[in-house]
Amino acid sequence: MADSMEAVRRLLELRHRSRPEDLPPALAAVAPLLGADRIVALMIDYEQISLWPLRGTPGDTDPRKVNDTVAGHAFRTTQPTDEDSCIWLPMLHGAERLGVLEVSLHTDPDEQLRRDLTVIAALVAELIASRRFYGDAVELTRRRMPMQLAAEIIWNQLPPLTFAANRALVTAVLEPCYDVGGDAFDYAANGDVLHVALFDTVGHGISASGLTTLTLNTYRNARRSGLGLADTYRSIDKWIRSQFPGSFVTAVLAELDTTTGVYRRIAAGHPAELHLRGELPMPALPTPTALPLGLGHMVKRPPSVTEVLLEPGDTLVLYTDGITEARSADGELFGVDRLGEFVCAQLSTRTPAAEMMRCLIHEIVSYENGELRDDATAAVVQWNPESIEFQ
Repeated sequence: MADSMEAVRRLLELRHRSRPEDLPPALAAVAPLLGADRIVALMIDYEQISLWPLRGTPGDTDPRKVNDTVAGHAFRTTQPTDEDSCIWLPMLHGAERLGVLEVSLHTDPDEQLRRDLTVIAALVAELIASRRFYGDAVELTRRRMPMQLAAEIIWNQLPPLTFAANRALVTAVLEPCYDVGGDAFDYAANGDVLHVALFDTVGHGISASGLTTLTLNTYRNARRSGLGLADTYRSIDKWIRSQFPGSFVTAVLAELDTTTGVYRRIAAGHPAELHLRGELPMPALPTPTALPLGLGHMVKRPPSVTEVLLEPGDTLVLYTDGITEARSADGELFGVDRLGEFVCAQLSTRTPAAEMMRCLIHEIVSYENGELRDDATAAVVQWNPESIEFQ
């Protein structure tokens, strides 16, 4: 008979004095308490192509593909999936998909055990999220090739890829994940306001990552100082001009009132977001409404803030030009229209937003035959006051 509470108690002992690589043997030790032969924590790699056993898992180094496997189905849908006395449960830290917990059971699970295993998967996700910075096991599991220094700098600056709370969701993707240097995104939920920003820095490599780091942290400093959008723009513009004269960053700086649906933003030399209502494209928002950050001193007029009222269920897609300017082998641009068609098709099948972003970046990589010419970053913002349940 399963003793789920004892399994929970033993795993909780890892909270205060443990390394990430201590989790796999701990899972092996509690497996008999759950009527299981083995329990494996599978982590998603940076490319979001495969799920890999957490470093330190004994005797298991084989990946499970996200596409075309049962483990991958659990990851894609964020729903428990079972087959032949084995169950895979999504490991979610908030709304962030860390991977999947694979549990090989002696017999098919009953409903009570299913519920208990869902709790165990949530606990394992929390342990991974809290332990990941105390060692490199999680990072080494997720990396399938060496990461360039510029990308290392950027990834260490970013928030989790997905966040959902207070009637809103934001999720993002970046590629190439091992060599990104000029793109970044940020968000914060403060009271009824969701702050979102997307940045595209001129250049690449270390110099671009330095400029991106300054931009990202100046944005956070302005936001945390209570500045509005226009003053946030001025602050970032000033610091870029001071520290990186002659350089610039295109950006969208936005705020969504999650109570009213009012979306306000500045498009600083950046492409306009896609605005979709259900599966229908809405009129494009005006762009640009200000010069790129770092060049704002070239005009005397203040940055213009655009305001639009969203309706429940609306979707906004922010993106850098690495998405729309991806080129096929014959030189054809991916383009805004193809991007809109892709997103509409995904929305029509009710694909979860995070999975839609994963599919989009793979579509872009495939379109450019596996080698991106530029950083490609996109983020989705969804607002729905009638439901706080997002996938």
